[in-house]
Amino acid sequence: MDREAPLTAVSQCQTAETEEGAAPPFKILAGQTTITVALAGQPNVGKSTVFNLLTGLNQHVGNWPGKTIEQKVGTYRQNGLTIHIVDLPGTYSMTANSLEEVIARDYIIKKRPDVVVAVVDAAILERSLYLVAELLPLPAPVIVGLNMIDVADREGRHVEPEVLQAALGVPVVPMVATKTQGVRELAETIDKLVRGDISYQPRCPQIQDDHQAVLDEILALVEPHVPAPYPADWVALKLLEGDGEITAMMRNALSEAVWEQVHDILMAHDDALVAVASGRYDWIGRMIRAAVVRPQVGQISLTERLDRWATHPVWGMGLLAGILAMVFWLTYAIGTPLQDALDTYVVGTLADWAGTLLANGPEWASRLVVEGVIGGVGTVITFLPILVIFFAALGLLEDMGYMARAAYVMDRFMHLMGLHGKSFLPLFLGFGCNVPSIVGSRVIESRRARLLTIMLAPLMPCTARMAVLAFLTPVFFGRAATLVAWGLIALNLVVLALSGIVINRIAFRGERAAFIMELPLYHIPNWRTIGLLVWQRTKAFFVRAGTIILTVSVIVWVLSVLPTGDMETSYLAQFGRLLVPLGSLMGMSWRTMVALLTSFVAKENSIATLGILYGAGEGGTTLATILGTALTPIAGLAFLIVQMLFIPCVSTVAAIWQESRSARWTLFNLAFLLVVSFGTSIVVYQGAKLLGWGV
Repeated sequence: MDREAPLTAVSQCQTAETEEGAAPPFKILAGQTTITVALAGQPNVGKSTVFNLLTGLNQHVGNWPGKTIEQKVGTYRQNGLTIHIVDLPGTYSMTANSLEEVIARDYIIKKRPDVVVAVVDAAILERSLYLVAELLPLPAPVIVGLNMIDVADREGRHVEPEVLQAALGVPVVPMVATKTQGVRELAETIDKLVRGDISYQPRCPQIQDDHQAVLDEILALVEPHVPAPYPADWVALKLLEGDGEITAMMRNALSEAVWEQVHDILMAHDDALVAVASGRYDWIGRMIRAAVVRPQVGQISLTERLDRWATHPVWGMGLLAGILAMVFWLTYAIGTPLQDALDTYVVGTLADWAGTLLANGPEWASRLVVEGVIGGVGTVITFLPILVIFFAALGLLEDMGYMARAAYVMDRFMHLMGLHGKSFLPLFLGFGCNVPSIVGSRVIESRRARLLTIMLAPLMPCTARMAVLAFLTPVFFGRAATLVAWGLIALNLVVLALSGIVINRIAFRGERAAFIMELPLYHIPNWRTIGLLVWQRTKAFFVRAGTIILTVSVIVWVLSVLPTGDMETSYLAQFGRLLVPLGSLMGMSWRTMVALLTSFVAKENSIATLGILYGAGEGGTTLATILGTALTPIAGLAFLIVQMLFIPCVSTVAAIWQESRSARWTLFNLAFLLVVSFGTSIVVYQGAKLLGWGV
């Protein structure tokens, strides 16, 4: 990208003594009509809300090249410019402590975005400014998006944006993203900055005076050898901090003699990290003293009042249980009637229409469409109301800041398994999907705790399993469906806890991990952000239904009619009958056993397969009606127990292998879940049979 004054690989920083009123150090635009803006920020500062407001539906969600960390890229237009927004992973710093931090800083240094927008939380400005302190020395110009100023006001903290801007020397835009306030001003500020219409004179933190000479000495040694495009002064600072990645890079870049000199200096000043951090905190202190009016001593904030309940060791657990119960109740109270309506008026009508349209064609074609496609995928599509409600509930809890409290109150429970509250966050993601749950375990520093979390993640009931549960429990248990479903979810969590205790004591010898995490302030959720989240997750579900589930449904149908056209003598029936001895211990037929096996591809396939094998849609008969007579309640319960505890889908298995980097642990996880799922189901069914319950 051509520029009138291209940025060199040096920082744009200056000290407070720099002459006021100096011209901006650069002007980015040189006739081009497209620029790139990187969006940076710590977790829970509203960065995703800002991204969604700027880009709307013009965004793409994927993974960073070669990584499983999510990448969001969006586009908007402003004053004749096309602006590409890259949403960097949420990071607390620019030090290589995590993959997210490496991705964020490598993108800024190597890809050289035209502008970096640092979104900060006005209510916790001290913590948010630490990231800004690390962004300012990097080559890309920085704009500070001062978000959540309404939350800060409610907490008794008044931030003066103009004063903060003067102190920082960079543009500061006050925002309340949840109310769309300040977003237009942010877009205008980006436009003005790249056109050179506003001044940019960043005042960066300085290392403590007693280590400045040390920094200068290291800089003099490494500057001629720093690989492009890394800024030499930034690299020297990272060497003093002990950054592992930068140290390894410079170890390879320097000659043996020069490296020995650098190494000797670093060894003689092993307290340099404190000097660097102290310099940043001194700088933050000056910014805060200049721009923030603190609350009166003794004033109790809204967050503190709410957390007296939300983080209480007893009431907090009760509140969490109540919230989860409310989510599941809403899912059934609202989702089930809508699901029935979709099944009757959409899927049923579509099956009748397709049957009529293909009546004069080959019988196999009509059956393929009605039984294989509509009977399989159509049934899965009726999950839509349940998924939308559940996605919206999770999005609301995440956006308002409650999820961190849930992790905090679960810490004591997690310690029983040798884990800590931080493991609860990725595990809770499993309610949405087990894949991000497993990938999310990267936030856990200890490999032992991370590996144990990965092993337990498949026991979290994902939305696909929940959708199967929501579909089948009313079939077998009528009005008691909500209670049974809640009990099955509780069973999963109990099995998860017991499994964690056993695996930890046997495989990891009962080791424990410490727990430190930040509780963000509560804030009003942004409904547009939640809506976009629901849309993206629902869209992903439909893509899955239109590809994987459709493919499996057609394959299952073909195997159910070949070679004679009669299901009872089909290849699928022949294979399924091999599983009858095991299935009979749980009151299950070969059809339900085959449905379990197809759920390995995608959990929703079990319903699609049942729809095909039981002939759902033929003569207007729904799958719910057929299953209600084909299986006894206790056999239905046994099937649901296996379904909830069964091995995860193939995507989750791939994630386990990728994150654990161990075929042995992956195979152990599959074998363990097979034993637990079938063993629990057999015990429940045989116990009920002995007692004469529902058999």
